[in-house]
Amino acid sequence: MTERSTSGRRPTIKEVAHLAGVSHQTVSRYLRSREGLKPATLAHIDAAVRELDYRPNLVARSMRTRRTGRLALVMPRMAYNPARMLAGAAAAAHAAGFAVEVVSLEGGAEARAERTLELADSGQVEGILALAPIKPALEDRLPERAAIVVSADFDDAMRGIGELTDASPVVEMIEYLAGLGHRRFFHVAGDAQFASARARKAAYLEAVGRLGLESVGVFDGDWSGDSGAAAMRTLRTGHMPTAVIAANDVVAAGVIRGAKDIGLEVPRDLSVTGWDNNEICRYLPPSLTTVHVDLEGLGRNAMLRLVKAINGLELEPSRQPLNEVIWRESVAAPPS
Repeated sequence: MTERSTSGRRPTIKEVAHLAGVSHQTVSRYLRSREGLKPATLAHIDAAVRELDYRPNLVARSMRTRRTGRLALVMPRMAYNPARMLAGAAAAAHAAGFAVEVVSLEGGAEARAERTLELADSGQVEGILALAPIKPALEDRLPERAAIVVSADFDDAMRGIGELTDASPVVEMIEYLAGLGHRRFFHVAGDAQFASARARKAAYLEAVGRLGLESVGVFDGDWSGDSGAAAMRTLRTGHMPTAVIAANDVVAAGVIRGAKDIGLEVPRDLSVTGWDNNEICRYLPPSLTTVHVDLEGLGRNAMLRLVKAINGLELEPSRQPLNEVIWRESVAAPPS
């Protein structure tokens, strides 16, 4: 049991140094940057920090160094639930000894960029991570007082762009289903205003055409369960697909409901896939094959870029792929 746990007070940098077997100057250097320290030294200090549950005293550091120990994560108005990505970013910042504030700015791209520059000039934060693009014309005005890193994973309406539009898992799923013997496919697309929806539709059409498979159609939906159920009502008896590629998990749930309404059982008569790895999909009867998107890793890696821009502190980036197909019970060989 540590001294902190028995006394209730915060452990000090000298206690970390004593437990790690190094000088307090070495620990201070460690907190500024891991660069130049031997791997064994890093390992000892890491272990001491974990055992003591040490957290830098941000108020004392600010008074001593004129640094605030605070970072801002700037995003446009909330258009979806960004909790997973924010959690990954916050965890990376906290590991580096920073506090994080999430700032949602109203207005268009230019107004948001101006407010971001004002925040950087205010001296309240040491760095800013922007989740939406900053206009190129404003980039030459970026201040030196606070580091700014732009991780343009979303557009001004918080619709995924960049890596988030990668649709290669659609191809992987179609190839796997074709290997099981499926030949007739159907795609229920997402809202066409989203680049990710357009990319998944294009990947579906490319894969079906390249593999010589048959598409019984594409239904242009809106990410809702209603669109999945409605899509199933458009199909003609006698020319049904054996596999449906749904734009996301909610749409897939609607497809499964719609299939049941017309007398089809999943996966006996129809295989269905989704996207997003919504937690509830593990518990559906049948559990849903889907695509897990590592939003935590995306947020963490973006924050690591900001931390490095501020003080060169190196933290291990996420190594797993952004998208990964999770195979579950909702897919099977087609009916004979």
